[in-house]
Amino acid sequence: MVRHLANNKKKIAIIAITAISLFFSAYQGLHTKNVAKGQDTRDTKPLVDVLTVQRKDMMKTIDLTGQTVPESQVDIAAKYTGKITQVNVELGQYVTPGQILLSQDSSDIDISIVQNNASFRQANADAIESNAAFEANYQKAQSDYQHSVTTYQRYKTLYSQGAISREVLDNAEQQMISSQSAMDTWSKQLMAGSAASVESKRANRDKAQSVIDALKNQKDDLTLRAPRSGMIGFRQAEVGNIVSAGQKVLSIVDNSNIYIDCSVSEQDIGQMVLGLPTTIGIESLGKSFNGRIIYISPSIDSKTQAFTIRMILDKPDDSIRSGMFARSTINTILRSQTLYVPKEAVLSLNGKDRIFVVNSSNQVEERIVQLGLRNDKSIEILSGIQEGETIAVSNLARLKTGSDITPNILAE
Repeated sequence: MVRHLANNKKKIAIIAITAISLFFSAYQGLHTKNVAKGQDTRDTKPLVDVLTVQRKDMMKTIDLTGQTVPESQVDIAAKYTGKITQVNVELGQYVTPGQILLSQDSSDIDISIVQNNASFRQANADAIESNAAFEANYQKAQSDYQHSVTTYQRYKTLYSQGAISREVLDNAEQQMISSQSAMDTWSKQLMAGSAASVESKRANRDKAQSVIDALKNQKDDLTLRAPRSGMIGFRQAEVGNIVSAGQKVLSIVDNSNIYIDCSVSEQDIGQMVLGLPTTIGIESLGKSFNGRIIYISPSIDSKTQAFTIRMILDKPDDSIRSGMFARSTINTILRSQTLYVPKEAVLSLNGKDRIFVVNSSNQVEERIVQLGLRNDKSIEILSGIQEGETIAVSNLARLKTGSDITPNILAE
């Protein structure tokens, strides 16, 4: 019994000693870790991304969206109300200038032309008759006057010889005056070489001719022809349909050239230059095409408050259709050979902009700078740093003048 109690006490003592040893070891390890951690906090330098500033062209990337636009799209509409008698084209058919596309019924106009041709012939005959009558009367008046003058001169000689009485001479003189009056009456009817009565008849004839010409033009307008080459992109016309004046029945789309029209903000329009090369992606096709800017609108659109530019595709293919969504990215020089830094390198505080310059000893100096132009990633520095100086790009909140850092050099 005594021996058993002694063994139990011995076991308890061993367990207690082991527990105390484990506790002491754990305490020592925790203390050592805390001390080491405190030393790291005091001694470790912050890791900072740094970059050497060089003069380079500052670029700007402008993302544009727009739609494809064909060389032309012409809507063909009926000029007069009427029934369609013939349709010569189908959707997707290629047409050439002057090709007959559609015809309307012209029977009523044909009747009117026949009737007005008769009126024209009658008016023309009246003009010819009137002119002939005038010429005859005028020539007779001239002849009568010349005869009366001759008679008067002869009678005047006879009177001077005492062969005739004064009364006979006076009658001859009166006849001469009357003939002259008749001739003057016909002469005064002349207008630019023709008599007024004849001109009136000719005016009626010309009016009849103009009516015929108008009817012929109207008949010609009932035959719709292609004004240019292209593909039929819209067709809503069938034989027998009655179309109204101004109703769209066909359209011609010319895809020989494809353009992209894009809206550009006021901030970016200054970077657009005629002839500037671009790469244009057509999302629905999964293809990209080379192009260039060919038009820049001279004024802003009052509704969209944006400018419009037009780009042309250098080599479009047949898969492109009008109205497709397109994207383009334009890289332009915002400022040539200037100093600029990443946006992350600038710290704005209390209305002042500052950066941190890192010297050869990896110590930091705070500088107040003047900012210039901006793009998506960078800011131009007008003053405050020099070319070749190294600046901090990250961890700015932990920096101040005199701070030591561990630099991480970034590629330019």
